[in-house]
Amino acid sequence: MRLIYCFARPSHTYLDFNAREDFERQIVVKVNVPERLRAELGRPSWKGEHVALGTNTDPYQWVEGRYKLMEGIWEAMRDFANPCSVLTKSPLLLRDLELMKQISARTDFGANLSVPTLDEKAWRATEPHTPHPRKRLEAVAELNRAGIRTGVLIAPLMPGVNDAPEQVEEILELAAEAGAASVTGVGLHLRGEVRDIWFDWLREHRPDLIPRYEELYERGAYMSGAERERLSRMTRRGDGTRGRLRGRDPAPTEPAPPAQAKLF
Repeated sequence: MRLIYCFARPSHTYLDFNAREDFERQIVVKVNVPERLRAELGRPSWKGEHVALGTNTDPYQWVEGRYKLMEGIWEAMRDFANPCSVLTKSPLLLRDLELMKQISARTDFGANLSVPTLDEKAWRATEPHTPHPRKRLEAVAELNRAGIRTGVLIAPLMPGVNDAPEQVEEILELAAEAGAASVTGVGLHLRGEVRDIWFDWLREHRPDLIPRYEELYERGAYMSGAERERLSRMTRRGDGTRGRLRGRDPAPTEPAPPAQAKLF
């Protein structure tokens, strides 16, 4: 998967790769991870803490289709009845649905699919070569029908790119139809090298947004509090719903945000 924005980019520097070209071209595969996981879960000092997969790099990248390491990981989680969850952009996780059901029968388990946008131009510009966002929502529906508690993460929300109210509303509506257990929005954050990479992308594709981003992130890696609250208000209506978004109470009245320019 190639992501223009990805908070995991700096992690490549720990392996003597760079956060730019190497991140997009070099994939490190730990082929013994199921065995190592079993060893760690079996340690007397391990207390059965929740294990969250996908919080740094996506465990269902395309190479997983070749190596099939997640099967062994889920088997270990099942056998040790260890609470766990997964966050991914890929419907490939449906391949392991039966194992997820077995884990859910023994311990706490949940899944989340990341769907930052349904806009074709925004998706192709910021997440080229990733699975189609609508396929991800179809996976949310299938997992929920199978009894797997599955939610949607609208992340990252990028001001001027995918944060128009009508764009977010469409995700909320389709997430509700898919039975999403939760919908959470997370604003773009720009730590380390990610900040320079993102501004380089803006200079090439959206120079009109540079002044806005310089103002939003003038104090560091996180956007201003007022902007975070605006984004939160747009998405919090979907939190904790299960097919009830169409009948929800209207959001509090607020000043209309400025019109969003087209991506290109």
